[in-house]
Amino acid sequence: MWQIWLVTAGIFFIIEIMNAGFLVFWFSLGALVAMVLSLFVDNVLLQVIVFLVVSTFLLFATKPFVNKILPKESFIKTNSYSIEGKVGKVTIDIEPVEGKGQIKVNGEAWSAKSLDNTYIPKDTEIIVQKIEGVKAIVEPLLQK
Repeated sequence: MWQIWLVTAGIFFIIEIMNAGFLVFWFSLGALVAMVLSLFVDNVLLQVIVFLVVSTFLLFATKPFVNKILPKESFIKTNSYSIEGKVGKVTIDIEPVEGKGQIKVNGEAWSAKSLDNTYIPKDTEIIVQKIEGVKAIVEPLLQK
């Protein structure tokens, strides 16, 4: 039975490597503890219980520690969220009434609307505040 626990630990470890979060690692350690237990105890139910208890304990006991090491601000924004906070330029007037508007950020064209539903003319420098669906929510860079 120890071989099954070793393979299980390896699978959880591989999943952890492919995952951005720090969650599945504790299941890998729980499987290793269950593997050591299986060398001394043949009861599979007891091994499964130890696996679940150890994994759950490690998960909750270390969560505050992991949150201190990896604060939320350290996560890298990817895909469309990577343009949040970036400066761009309006390429087509942003008109809240008609729902039209386009910007260019990092060489990419984005549909856009203004943060406070105001008109923003072409060639105005903007800053992307957030992404809602497929539209960038922007405001002029220099507000008066």
